Amino acid sequence: MTNEYQKSLAERPDLDWSQITETVRMLNLAVAQIDMAMRQSDDSISALTDSFTSMVGYVNVIRQATEAIDCDGQEASLNTIRENCDKVSGDMGHSIVAFQFYDKLSQRLDHVNHSLDSLCSMIADQSRLYNPGEWIGLQQKIRSRYTMREEQEMFDILLAGATVEQALDCCRDTVNATTSADDDIELF
Repeated sequence: MTNEYQKSLAERPDLDWSQITETVRMLNLAVAQIDMAMRQSDDSISALTDSFTSMVGYVNVIRQATEAIDCDGQEASLNTIRENCDKVSGDMGHSIVAFQFYDKLSQRLDHVNHSLDSLCSMIADQSRLYNPGEWIGLQQKIRSRYTMREEQEMFDILLAGATVEQALDCCRDTVNATTSADDDIELF
């Protein structure tokens, strides 16, 4: 492969080579990988969600059809069909709610992607790299994109100086409380 993008590489350093350029390349790789993974998984999750939603509709149609049937001696069979339709509908509803994890995952990865991209721009610009005000601006920009409370808490805790493990411990309760309170289908 010819090097048409950058002249100076770690494999062939010249006077223009720097750790900053190498860091930016590695961060850009992370951004590209996250973006590719999100794009590829979006279609699959959308198809699954649509499929489950359609199946719930079909089961509801079957259940309604059993209500219209008035056959002597068939009440036990109709009740069995109705009960099982209700069970399938309930399980599918729970499955759709479980897909919410993907929506949150997608949001978080989008935020990571944006943060890494912004960080790359900051590191690549020498005039901004050593300016504390630029770093504060970057941090405010990143935090302003967070919509989930646990993301905001983690950001605040980490910027206050906590370790990653401490931040995760503090946010687990928030995540668990949010997860157990999510009873309805709510994709955001």
